Order: sequence, then C-alpha cells, then structure tokens
Amino acid sequence: MCRLFAMSGGHRPVRATFWLLDAADSLAAQSAGNPDGFGIATFATDGTPEIDKQPVEALGDEEFARAAREERSTVYVAHVRHASTGTLSLENTHPFALDGRVFAHNGHVGGLDALDEHLGADGRALVHGDTDSERVFALITTEIRRSGGDVQAGVATAVRWIAEHLPLYALNFILADATTVWALRYPETHPLLILERGSGGPTGVRHLDAASPAGTVRVRSGELAARAAVIVATEMMDEDPGWRSLEPGALVRIDADLRVTAHTIAGDPPAHELTLADLDPRAAAAQAAAGASSGIASSRPTMRSA
Repeated sequence: MCRLFAMSGGHRPVRATFWLLDAADSLAAQSAGNPDGFGIATFATDGTPEIDKQPVEALGDEEFARAAREERSTVYVAHVRHASTGTLSLENTHPFALDGRVFAHNGHVGGLDALDEHLGADGRALVHGDTDSERVFALITTEIRRSGGDVQAGVATAVRWIAEHLPLYALNFILADATTVWALRYPETHPLLILERGSGGPTGVRHLDAASPAGTVRVRSGELAARAAVIVATEMMDEDPGWRSLEPGALVRIDADLRVTAHTIAGDPPAHELTLADLDPRAAAAQAAAGASSGIASSRPTMRSA
C-alpha cells in the first residue's frame, strides 16, 4: 500500500527534514516495500508547486535525499508508491500537480474506461500517465473548475460520482495548495490519521520528531519546537496521544491558521465496493501491503464543523 504524508506549518515556511537515509527505520529503508517511486511536493513563495519525484526506490537516490533535507515550505505532501495500476514512469509517480494544487492517492479505483468517458476530452487532456490516481485527480480538478474554484464542492461531486458508478476498493487522498490541505479517507478500507500538534508537542518543549513505528516516514524539525503543525499520515508517526483516525467519507480541511474542519461528503458505502479477492494479483498485492495496524485503534475524530 502506498504511503501518504502531509504537513502544514501555517503561514510561514518551515523545514521538515525527512530522515530518509540515515535512520534504521527511515522511509528509505522501508522503500523496499514501496519501491515503485517517490515524490515530495513543496510550494514556492508565490504558491507554485515544486515537486521532486522519480519512479525509483528512494534508497540511495540523491534527489530524494536532497529534497528531504533541504526544502522549506508552508505545506508538504509526500508519497511512496506501491503500484497497483500503471507502469513505473515519471508520469505515473505521485504527487501530481494541476491548477496550483498537488494530489497524492492511496487505494484502487476500477472502471477506468468509464472514468475516461466521463472525463470527456477536456478532462482526459489533463492526464499524462495511465494510473487510476491521476484520472481521479483530473476528475476532481474538472469538478472544481465547474464549481467556480470551490474545492469542497468539486471534490464532493467527484467523489460521489466515483462512489456511485465505479468499482472501488479505497480512495484515500491528500489534496493541497500553498495554504490549505484537504484529506479524504473513503471508505474505511485503509487508515488515514491526523495529528493537531501544538507548539513543542504534548510537553510543549519538544521539537517535531515524528516517526512511524514501522519506520515508513520520519520527519524532524527543530523549528517546530516553537511552532504548531498539523500532520496527516497513513499511520501513527510518534507516541503523541493526539493521533486520531479520519472518519470515512469526511473531507478534512486544514487552513493556514491550522484550523481543522470536516464535512461529510460521502455518507454511504460505495455502490460497487471491491474486496481484495476482486482485484487482479498485482493490485491485490499492492493493496494488501497496508500492514496489520495503523498504530492506533480506529476512532471518530473530534473536529469543528463549519
């Protein structure tokens, strides 16, 4: 199963160094289980997405190491790929970028011929690779445009159409621009967690030192000893008791003031929900690699509604 990571540090750019090469439990060490590509998206001061990605295993890759150690941004989105659809190519490597937003996906969506037909010529022109993930992003982008730039409305329309019309195993994703992060877990097949971390963490004095028990992702930033942050990740990344599961079907929004709100956009299960037994061997192998546990028990999040 691919791994997702996002962090918002608020209004000012911060450094979020991913200890991907040196630590025994680093993402580089774990990339043997997710060897099909990596990507780290950050944002320039004018809000332009900047993405470092390659369709290779992270371990030993110089670009991966440089991006992980040097970038500064208000928002980060990172992804390591275990491919279930599409070839191993740069075009198929997450995150993707359109209209100033970046997108990373974890899951499996079927019925791509029907999705292509629904996208139409304009929507298909946004797709450069052959993954389900990029097609989903194209649909979301198309619906946001049709909604006059209303991200929540566009995402809701796209997700509801997918849930009603396409075979679906999991549709977990992170969508972000330079000021805002949106995250969706749907249905509850795969975990997706959130941590609203106050300045200095639970004790008020610690730097950010977020590392998953499995070592899938490790992030460290001394700057965040005095700064709050919100993290979204596939699994619990440290011992902070504030980690909680996203509620399936609720679109979570993290703004530049680090306010977290959630709106249910998909209240019912998918009409054509898939199981592992329904997937082809390649997709089943990728999706089954989720691991036995996300690190915490599933629970409903306590979030402000707006």
